[in-house]
Amino acid sequence: MEDSTIVELYFARSEEAIAETDKKYGKYCNYIAYNILRSSEDAEECVNDAYMRAWNAIPPQRPVQLSTYLGKITRNLALNRYKGRNAQKRGEGQVALALSELEECVGERSEVETLADEMAVVEVINQFLARQSRLNRIVFVKRYWYLCSVKEIAEEFSMNPNRITSMLFRMRKELKKSLESEGIVL
Repeated sequence: MEDSTIVELYFARSEEAIAETDKKYGKYCNYIAYNILRSSEDAEECVNDAYMRAWNAIPPQRPVQLSTYLGKITRNLALNRYKGRNAQKRGEGQVALALSELEECVGERSEVETLADEMAVVEVINQFLARQSRLNRIVFVKRYWYLCSVKEIAEEFSMNPNRITSMLFRMRKELKKSLESEGIVL
């Protein structure tokens, strides 16, 4: 079923919207949640929460790209659940590791000061990724959006994990320079 048709089901408040969403994007959302939470049960709950968020937000929102919309909701919910679960301890998991790697480039702030600042950062990151090779883009997104482990990425591309680590290191260094050249110091 087309995304626009699914969105119309949400607007009509038809429960079929959730079933069609799950049919089309269930595996995708589970993939995102599981990579962060590393628990099938937690991932399933997170995906169900994402569907509920979509149900409550549509209408009035009308997402253009439903997969991106659901992916972002799922990722944010999974990260919040992960942070809550690990608030008392410092985890050595992939989520903490991947996010700490990116702190070198984008820093760690509790809040983005203004929407304009956030949009500028997003634009620089998009331009940075557009300059990368297809492989580099995929590796970067898998690591820092989907939070896959270096080992998983290396296995997927039949590469040595050290090569993936080096690629990511070089890209973070280049991203930091790109951000700084645009006057963005986080």
